[in-house]
Amino acid sequence: MPRKTVQNKITSPEKLRQINPNNLRLKKDFLLYLKSVQRSPGTIAGYDSDLTIIFTLILDELGNKDFNKLTKRDVIFIQNWMVEAGLSSARIRRLKAAMSSLSNFIESLLDEEPEYAGFRPIIRKIENPPLNAVREKTVWSDEDLEQLLDQLTEKGKIEEACFVALGMYGGRRKAELCRFKVSDFADDHVVCDGALYKSAPILTKGDKMLECYTLKKRFDPYLRRWMELREEEGVESEWLFPMAGKPAEHMPISTANSWANVCSRLSGKDFYFHSLRHYFVSALIKAGIPDGVVVEIVGWSSQEMVKIYNDNPKDDRISMFFKDGEIDTSAARTIDTI
Repeated sequence: MPRKTVQNKITSPEKLRQINPNNLRLKKDFLLYLKSVQRSPGTIAGYDSDLTIIFTLILDELGNKDFNKLTKRDVIFIQNWMVEAGLSSARIRRLKAAMSSLSNFIESLLDEEPEYAGFRPIIRKIENPPLNAVREKTVWSDEDLEQLLDQLTEKGKIEEACFVALGMYGGRRKAELCRFKVSDFADDHVVCDGALYKSAPILTKGDKMLECYTLKKRFDPYLRRWMELREEEGVESEWLFPMAGKPAEHMPISTANSWANVCSRLSGKDFYFHSLRHYFVSALIKAGIPDGVVVEIVGWSSQEMVKIYNDNPKDDRISMFFKDGEIDTSAARTIDTI
């Protein structure tokens, strides 16, 4: 049962033709700048889509005025329109972030242009709506996911099983899972006394390049089956998951989305790949790995992210420090030495 999302059709080819030419030119200059500083195609496409939505709202609701002439009242109006239209708080924040990035571009790089003289960003001055959960979160047990992997394997979906296992035992985002190479799992990428694979730097969210870790022994059975099948079928590609018919390219996110639907049907639960990121982080914490080390494994910049992704019941964490009806500080001593 795929997750349900509220869809709002805001843009259209007809409306695109009516958008203020000054705003379209501004977007074009901004996207060209992003390309010049080598932002990823996915990032650029995201900005393109988000700004098209914003400019369409300006067309429909604010008289098609120039973006750089928006007032704080205008921004509040746009935000309230999105709230009343049913957009999620996360979606609203993303659209406002696109507006903020465009504003920063104007202030920093177009300040010498007469039409932008004296421009000051105002988007961040408008408080965002609070983040609200719009979907029920799926929390996986070890047994649930092991059963799913067994079902995929039994049905001959070996590549899908390998992809899911990589998410389970590496915790990477969906787009990042598509970007692993076969060489990332060679012997010279085994670290930490044989416990982990460490990939070459992979493009991740925010256009950062990160070395990604995967639990070797857990992942190896699924990796081996997939590599054996590739050899049988004559698949030759540097990518672990190549695009069907175009082995020189890695598989697209759309393929992963279709696999998620298959996993939902087989498991009887709402499957989405980001839930595996939660599973991976929760498993590391449950094993007693300190938050600071989890941060290094996942590649975060703050321990605050651990709290967000930790799905373990609170009592499980507390119980580490009690035994036989007494306080047991051995767990704390162990953690302190790591």
